[in-house]
Amino acid sequence: MNKTLTVDNLIKHYGSVKAVDGISFTVPECEIFALIGPNGAGKSTTLKMIATLLTPTSGKITVCGFEVGKESSRVREVISYLPEDSGAYKNLSGIGYLEFMAGLYANNSTDVQKFIERGKEIASLGDRIKDKTSTYSKGMTRKLLLARTVMIEPKLVILDEPTSGLDVMNAMDIRNTIKSLTKRGTTVLLSSHNMLEIEFLSDRVGIIDKGLLHEIGTSQALKKKYDAANLEEVFVRSTQKGEASA
Repeated sequence: MNKTLTVDNLIKHYGSVKAVDGISFTVPECEIFALIGPNGAGKSTTLKMIATLLTPTSGKITVCGFEVGKESSRVREVISYLPEDSGAYKNLSGIGYLEFMAGLYANNSTDVQKFIERGKEIASLGDRIKDKTSTYSKGMTRKLLLARTVMIEPKLVILDEPTSGLDVMNAMDIRNTIKSLTKRGTTVLLSSHNMLEIEFLSDRVGIIDKGLLHEIGTSQALKKKYDAANLEEVFVRSTQKGEASA
C-alpha cells in the first residue's frame, strides 16, 4: 500500500526545550492515524510541522512524495489543516464563507461550485447556512470549519482536536464525517484527548509523551499488549515503561 505520510526522526527544539524528540511513523493511503497524549506532549507541534507551519529542527517529512521544506508549496496543494482554535469570518454567512474559501482553492468556476456543494453537504446546516457565522453555536461553527477543510478532497487532512468542547450530538456528527473521508480517498491524521473518540475513529494510534513516540498500533493490539481495558490505561502503562527504561 502506498504511503501518504512518512515522518522520519523528526525533532523540534524551542530553545532548550525539545518539544519533539526523534519521532518516526508512516501513514498509508486512506488510513485514520491518531496521535494521543497530554497537553505539551508534542502532538500539535508535530501536526504543525507536517502542515508546513513550523520548521523542523531536523528530520524529514514526506507527504505524497513531496518533502516538507524542500517542496512545501507542493505539500500544501495536497493537504488541508484544521487547528483546534480555528474560527470562521464573523461577518460572512456560512455559505459566503464556503464560497470565499472555495475561491481560494479552486482553479476554475466548475471546481468552485463543486467545492461549495460538497461543503454544504458536509456542514449539514440546512437553512442556517445562509445566516452569519456570528450567530452559530460552537458545534455549528466546527461543522462549517470541517466542511471547509475537507470540501477540496485533500490527499491528507490534518485535524487537531476536531471535536473539542462540543456536545455529544455535534461531536458524533463530526466523527461520522471524519470516518467517511477515507471512502473518498482521503488519509486522516488527527490528535485528540478523547480516548473513546480515538478508539471509534482510528485505524492505528501513536502514543506520544514529552516529545517521544512510545507506541504505535491498533487500539485492540495495544490494549492486548498492556492487558488494558482502554486506551487511557495503555497510555499510562506505555509511558511509565518508557520512563523506567530511560
